Amino acid sequence: MPSRLHELAEHGVSAWMDSLSREMLESGELSRLMEEDAVVGVTSNPTIFEKALSTGDWYDDQLRDALTRHDDSKEIFLELAVEDVSRACDLLLGTWERTGGVDGYVSIEVDPELAYDREATFDEAMRLHELVDRRNAYVKIPGTEAGVGAIEDSIARGRSINVTLVFSLARHAQVAEAYLRGLERLGESGGDLSQVISVASFFVSRVDTETDRRLEELGRTELQGKLAIANAKLAYQHYLETFSGPRWSALAAKGARPQRCLWASTSTKNPAYRDVLYVEELIGPDTVNTMPAETIAAFQNHGVVADTLTHGVDEAHALFSELAAAGVDYDDVVDTLEREGIEKFSESFRTLRAGIDAKRAVLAAT
Repeated sequence: MPSRLHELAEHGVSAWMDSLSREMLESGELSRLMEEDAVVGVTSNPTIFEKALSTGDWYDDQLRDALTRHDDSKEIFLELAVEDVSRACDLLLGTWERTGGVDGYVSIEVDPELAYDREATFDEAMRLHELVDRRNAYVKIPGTEAGVGAIEDSIARGRSINVTLVFSLARHAQVAEAYLRGLERLGESGGDLSQVISVASFFVSRVDTETDRRLEELGRTELQGKLAIANAKLAYQHYLETFSGPRWSALAAKGARPQRCLWASTSTKNPAYRDVLYVEELIGPDTVNTMPAETIAAFQNHGVVADTLTHGVDEAHALFSELAAAGVDYDDVVDTLEREGIEKFSESFRTLRAGIDAKRAVLAAT
């Protein structure tokens, strides 16, 4: 029977799973999600892998083997992560083929501690693509100022990129421009534009979390719970404007495909809000919503499917003025979120490496 998520797909939204683990692969959970929950893609990040590696013994056999070749905990992690991503890519290859290379992707992220180094990020993105070596692999690059340059360089090299940690409208515009410039450079060098694609992962719930905290302090609680959705709706308007017109038409004629908006961080952090808020309010054509397991289950249970993404655009613009008048500095909100996002992923990566070192010691003793 078609589910609510299958119905969501009919409205142009691709449902992706926001986690990956060896357990999901070997237990058949990812296959089940694809069949029953219309999941057509998977994303991962250092926090997700840190949780997966710290739970159970699913990685122990490969970890023992990797220890015979590597001393560096990062190299050990990459061997484990590349195995997961490669197997997931193989599982989703049929989806990739069926959708003409639009969906069916699995993402692996560059070391977040390189986020402010353009050249190092680019080099690692190229290496990760070579390690996974799958047509339906995305490498995730954070949308920092340095990351924007690495994104352009990667696209110009013909590599598909998932841009992550995008919070602001200004940064989203820079990311889209980087994609366009990368495609133009790829075309100038004789590359095939139809073989490269990108998504821009625009983070949602965290925007409300930070803004609501500030509104609480200002005594303006009537404005809480609104900015995240307004922010995303305006980003989608920019997407519609960018991927139309003469410049885009020239690239599309060479086989280029638009950089879809991917709604990330769509689980509801505030229990006072509807638990599927950031899915229901962002339904529109040619978008991706990457959800954790609990949000997928909640939407299957009681989600309402209706085209919402292009509604309330005027109100979204007006909200920005209301928030400024209330004393909320939008630029500071999104700058804070970008900085904290990088630090959270970096902290997870450090914890992950420390966990590998600790597990290495345990395995060596057995």
